[in-house]
Amino acid sequence: MALLSVAELVVQYATRSGPLRAVDDVSFDVAPGETVGIVGESGCGKSTLARAVLRLEKPAAGRIRFDGTDIAGLSQAALRPFRRRAQMVFQDPYSSLNPRQTIRNILLTPLVTHGVGSPAEREARAETMIEKVGLPRQALALFPHEFSGGQRQRIGIARALMLQPELVVCDEPVSALDLSIQAQILNLLAGMKKDFGLTYLFISHDLSVVRYFTDRTMVMYLGRIVESAPSVSLWRRPRHPYTRALIDAIPEPSRPRRAPQLSGDVPSARHVPAGCRFHPRCPAATDQCRQVDPPMRKDAAGHELACHHPL
Repeated sequence: MALLSVAELVVQYATRSGPLRAVDDVSFDVAPGETVGIVGESGCGKSTLARAVLRLEKPAAGRIRFDGTDIAGLSQAALRPFRRRAQMVFQDPYSSLNPRQTIRNILLTPLVTHGVGSPAEREARAETMIEKVGLPRQALALFPHEFSGGQRQRIGIARALMLQPELVVCDEPVSALDLSIQAQILNLLAGMKKDFGLTYLFISHDLSVVRYFTDRTMVMYLGRIVESAPSVSLWRRPRHPYTRALIDAIPEPSRPRRAPQLSGDVPSARHVPAGCRFHPRCPAATDQCRQVDPPMRKDAAGHELACHHPL
C-alpha cells in the first residue's frame, strides 16, 4: 500500500478575475521508502502541491490519503497526529529559522508542541540530531545568524527529523545554496533516508539534481503532471516534448548541444489554453492538441504520459 496517495487534487485561489487553479487534477502515489521528484519551471504549481500534501494549503477538491487516511478535509485538531508523521524541509535556510531563537529552542519546539519525551530526553535527542547533520553540540547554544547557508539548511533538516517522521517533503532544499554545498546537503539527505527509513517527496526546478537523487520523477506543467517514470528511464528516453526540452536545456559536456525547443513563457494559470495546455509552446502541436486535452496513459513499463504525439 502507498504511504501517500493523491487523487484528483485541486488547489485554487480566489482572484479578481476568478478562481486560479494552481494545482489541477493531480494524482500520484508514493510508496514507503521511495524518493519521488517533482520538476517543472517556476510557477507550474510544484510548491503549492508540496504545501497541499502537508495540508499547509487546503485543497478545493480531491483526496490526500496518508497511510490509508484521507487528510484532505480534516480540521487542524484532527491533523495533529499527521503532523508528527510528515514534515517539510523549506527552500530558504535564512527565512525558515526564527532569528530570535537559539538552535536548541528551534529543535526542541516540535517535541514540546507535541508533548514528546521528558526534558532530558528532548535535550538528548537534540544533541544527537545536531551531530547527525554534521554540526557540533556547541551549535545548540548559537543563533541562526551565526551559521552559513549550508549550515542553516542542516539545522532545518535536523528540525524536520526531530519528530522522527515517515514522510519528508523537500521544497527546493538546495536551490538557494552554492553548487559545492548542494552536493553536501543532498548526500546528507540520502544518508538520513538510509538511517531513518524516510520517504521523500522532492520538489525542484533542476532536473539534473532530481536525476541523481530520486527513484521516480514526475514532470509538472501549468498545474498538472504531464509525465511520470523511473528517473533513469525518464532521463534516457523522455517521451513528452516538454520533458525533452527541459533535459536539452541542461548543459552536459558529453553530448552535443541542441537548439532550444521551446518558445515563449508558461501561460498564466488564469487563462489555461484549450486542449493540451502545452500546445502553444510545443513544436509538434497539431489541431488535435489544440482541441483535445490528452488523458494520462500508463504503459507496461510504468511510464505515464499525457501527450497525443509522444516522442
